[in-house]
Amino acid sequence: MIGTATEKALDPTERSAQARQLEHALRARVVGQEEALHAVVSVYQVFLAGMNLPNHPVGTLLFLGPTGSGKTRVVEAVAEALFGDVRALLQVDCGEFQHSHEIAKLIGSPPGYLGHRETHPVLTQEALNQWHREDLKLSLVLFDEIEKASDALWQLLLGVLDRATLTLGDNRRVDFSQTLIFLTSNLGAAEMASKLGGGIGFGRNRALLDARLERKLKVMATEAARRKFAPEFLNRIDKVVPFRPLICADLEKVLEIELLRVQQRLLQASGGNRLVFRCTSAAKEFLLADGLDFRYGARHLRRSIERHLVDPLAHLMATRQVSPGDALSVDLSEHGPKLLFFKSGRTGRMSSWIAKAG
Repeated sequence: MIGTATEKALDPTERSAQARQLEHALRARVVGQEEALHAVVSVYQVFLAGMNLPNHPVGTLLFLGPTGSGKTRVVEAVAEALFGDVRALLQVDCGEFQHSHEIAKLIGSPPGYLGHRETHPVLTQEALNQWHREDLKLSLVLFDEIEKASDALWQLLLGVLDRATLTLGDNRRVDFSQTLIFLTSNLGAAEMASKLGGGIGFGRNRALLDARLERKLKVMATEAARRKFAPEFLNRIDKVVPFRPLICADLEKVLEIELLRVQQRLLQASGGNRLVFRCTSAAKEFLLADGLDFRYGARHLRRSIERHLVDPLAHLMATRQVSPGDALSVDLSEHGPKLLFFKSGRTGRMSSWIAKAG
């Protein structure tokens, strides 16, 4: 039906100002995972409108894909964007709960059991509500590497996802109806790596992922989840999001983001004083080459940055070879694979870089 002259066409895809703000913040922190960002922002906007399903979590998102592709980073970025602190995320490493008896660490032991008073449960109402504000009563919970969960944890999760409630060992009830739940899994990573003809994380010898191959990779991840997870579990997931392997262009963007994070750490360590650095193109190329490990994705790049950039900067600060107000230049040595550090002046000439890092 076509609207009349007095009717106005509406756009359900439009974002509110708050949702756009979240999306912008996530894009500044996350590289190459458009579907995941879209899913998070969409769930958030439904929550802001008060239209999320009653007596259910705000949303339940399952992230699938290779290690180092940014699954956990997306969730951490949501915490940083909404609350300004990654500690606002309540994270459960399912690898620590592979045995049924370990579930007491999450919900506490029942009265009368050995260690009842010494066991402080993780998933309490106080923990969920800790970061609530008057304008945003939302909790974030991550179940990392969900495929490693014990049967007892599976049963616990089914109840939470279905009814948004959890009963602790002492019979207290925990309400998850204001909670956005994330689950991550590496299922399908090996098959995806084999399809790419490279290792896990980044596509070897591939500058671009064509649309057809990307669809195949997503199907692989989804099928791996269907083989592993029972239908009653998948039916309680609002959105399954396969993460695509990062490519070289993505890695270059990750490097820029990580360098800005190092600059923020440097400013904090110097008491907010203007102590800044800049890497030359050669230095960046060295970090990229050294940080490219197909088994670990972006994580290996971060380790390379810590080893070759952060540690030397820390030593320069500890020995007072640099001081507040210094501007440093980082270049690649001509005599070997290592970075060289120089004082290049004062920070007045680098105000735009300081503003961007802050």
